[in-house]
Amino acid sequence: MERTRTGPGTGPGPGSGPDAEVAVAADGSARTPRSSPFAYTAADEEKRRGVRRMKATATGLLLLVAVVFGLATWADRSGAGAWAGYVAAAAEAGMVGALADWFAVTALFRRPLGLPIPHTAIIQNKKDQFGASLGTFVGENFLSTDVVRTRLQALGIGRRLGTWLAAPEHAERVTSELATALRGALTVLRDADVQAVVGEAITRRADAAEIAPGLGKALEKIVADGSHRKAVDLVCVRAHDWLVLHGDSVMDAVQGGAPGWTPRFVDRKVGERVYRELLRFVTEMRDMPAHPARGALDRFLADFAVDLQSDSETRLRVERFKSEILARPEVQDIIASAWSAVRSMIIAAAEDDHSELRLRAKASLLSLGTRLSTDPRLQSKLDGWLEDAAAYVVSTYRAEITSLITDTVASWDANDTSRKIEANIGRDLQFIRINGTVVGALAGLVIYTVSRAVGG
Repeated sequence: MERTRTGPGTGPGPGSGPDAEVAVAADGSARTPRSSPFAYTAADEEKRRGVRRMKATATGLLLLVAVVFGLATWADRSGAGAWAGYVAAAAEAGMVGALADWFAVTALFRRPLGLPIPHTAIIQNKKDQFGASLGTFVGENFLSTDVVRTRLQALGIGRRLGTWLAAPEHAERVTSELATALRGALTVLRDADVQAVVGEAITRRADAAEIAPGLGKALEKIVADGSHRKAVDLVCVRAHDWLVLHGDSVMDAVQGGAPGWTPRFVDRKVGERVYRELLRFVTEMRDMPAHPARGALDRFLADFAVDLQSDSETRLRVERFKSEILARPEVQDIIASAWSAVRSMIIAAAEDDHSELRLRAKASLLSLGTRLSTDPRLQSKLDGWLEDAAAYVVSTYRAEITSLITDTVASWDANDTSRKIEANIGRDLQFIRINGTVVGALAGLVIYTVSRAVGG
């Protein structure tokens, strides 16, 4: 580690003299004494080299006018002529201007020559006040509701957004970005957590909603429309086919339920008779739309639909049955696994450029863009929403936003801040010293000329 002085002045330590001392590592990068969010970096040190060159130029000009002043004064005293007085006066005023501007520029960043002169090292000593003033200035002039609304009105965001979205390539880009964000969000979510939330939400919603009245209305409409008859036809056909295939099983079941004291041939005859009657009954129900049993079934369903809507006991039984079904582990597993199916379906659709999800999203964006670009009323509505949202944010969180500026500046190290600012604007400030030398010389020449003219 080595110490590099950045100017001709010397002082008791860092921060003194016309130019402060900067710690530089062996690789040439700048090093700060302690960590700071606003640290003096190697890039700042590179800019600082440009500042040094300008300082050398300004200091060289000061030395030049000092030499000119010495030579002109010597020439004037040696009787070289009146011109020597003019040159000496101009050079003297140039030195005064250069020194005054050197003091002013140096006082911004450090104490000139390390002397405890009041109102010097302004940036180091007044950093926190600058941050507070900057925060107040930004809050009053940039974060006011009127300023934000006026700026947003001038931008015409609704029309610009509509024109941009109406281009197919832009709609495709937004769709792709949304798909990527959706895939990312679904990927980071833990399936177990989401399944638990989904299962709880579905179960709670099902428990809270009474289903009997809704089922009753649906059943009433189905019976009134006759939509249930196709289901009855299907049941009758399947029952007939089952009886034809399993006649022996039916007869064995009837014989097995007969008393033990009856003869077997009687049991067989009874079983055969029961089977034939049952097969005949089912066949008639299948083939006769006006069968009395079908009418009885219609009346039963109609009465049950009414009971589901108005009978408290029936409704209570349905609710108990619903709770028992929801409490079964199999049902809970099905509800929980629904998330996995939905997640896989959404991810697959998001990854497929030609999926219905992405095609519809793109079409919706194009339609929205076209409407926004051509419909002044929709533009005005969107602009109004944005203005209201921005106005709410700046009016509600103005103090938090400005405190971000104030607190950030307060967290900066004073020495790092001073060096960093000097590295970025110091080169321009050195022109003040050069201009002070030139302007001072001209002013001194004018004053000396006028005084000679008036004094004769």
